[in-house]
Amino acid sequence: MASDCVEIVQVHTRRQLRRFARFATRLYKDSPYYVPELESDVMDAFIPSRNAALEYCEAQPFLAFRDGRVVGRVAAIINRVANERWNTRTVRFGWLDFTDDSEVLSALLRAVADWGRQRGMTRIEGPLGFSDFDREGMLTWGFDQIATQSTNYNFEYYPQHMQTLGFEPTARWVEWHIPCIGIPERMNRLSQAVLERYGLHVARYDSSVRTEAAHYAKSLFRLVNEAYSPLYGYSPFSEHQIDDMVRRYLKFIDKRLVTIVLDSEDNLVAAGLVMPSMSRGLQKARGRLFPLGWWHLLKAIWHDRETIDLMVLAVKPEYQGRGLNAVPFCNLAPNIIGMGFKWAESNLELETNSRMQSHWTYFEGAYINKRRCAFAKDI
Repeated sequence: MASDCVEIVQVHTRRQLRRFARFATRLYKDSPYYVPELESDVMDAFIPSRNAALEYCEAQPFLAFRDGRVVGRVAAIINRVANERWNTRTVRFGWLDFTDDSEVLSALLRAVADWGRQRGMTRIEGPLGFSDFDREGMLTWGFDQIATQSTNYNFEYYPQHMQTLGFEPTARWVEWHIPCIGIPERMNRLSQAVLERYGLHVARYDSSVRTEAAHYAKSLFRLVNEAYSPLYGYSPFSEHQIDDMVRRYLKFIDKRLVTIVLDSEDNLVAAGLVMPSMSRGLQKARGRLFPLGWWHLLKAIWHDRETIDLMVLAVKPEYQGRGLNAVPFCNLAPNIIGMGFKWAESNLELETNSRMQSHWTYFEGAYINKRRCAFAKDI
């Protein structure tokens, strides 16, 4: 399919998929703020044997060409679980990148809409991935801030072109930049009071971190399913996905940077997981593990002490709204500060999630440094 001089090609071969994975790194090669995904991770996302989400999702990547040169990419995704859960017929678009050309964007999104319409979809929305652990949302403010390892970066012309094409904002997210200067007294008092009031305690690690992490890891992702269930567009992880994520992330867990909160019967009720920022390492790796990308990533994990990324903060639904959010961070903060980190990045939080954001206001000097949203349109 084509729009004027723009040709849209469905990605089917491994060579096409590699071009799809590499396009964004080339597009942003001069940007100090863009953080690339590993090319291998992008490719694996569309290979059924390597992405458990494809058991209940259907996906089709596209490339846009002008005069034989790649000028854009996008992936169409139908998440059947999310559509059933939220009673919608939505085709998602993700991995959207394009040159500053409205014809390119129009052709890409029309390809997604046509593909979705052929499968009974009536609405298009994105940027969204297979799950909330994929990069999602389009940056609308904070274009002079480096992205985290888990979030999209895009040029300022992206949302401008989206609105020109008649897309309307739906979900809105914010990201916080938080100084690591100590635990605010109000938050510390709240944390202690909540533990005492509900008879909770923080798990202590008496054996190797791998053993403890393996013990709690699956429970943690099941807790994420419970805690995030009401959030916009969320679809729960399958057991196969949980197994994949445990296998993928377990080797990077540092026991100093994970907090597990248990009730009197040692049931998991809250958890917090943070990781050293790999943004600079991913930039230096330029999306590739070899020949030296792996070295840059390991160096970022073990030696970069500038920024910590807040990856997971989850609270069992029956404890939400009772101040339990403060407990994981209060227990992590001494280690974060002791390890020399200067700043924490919150990653995406729904703009309407006032309970979570109220905690960051305890920290003097904390501020919102990025805003982003999803865009949607009937098709």
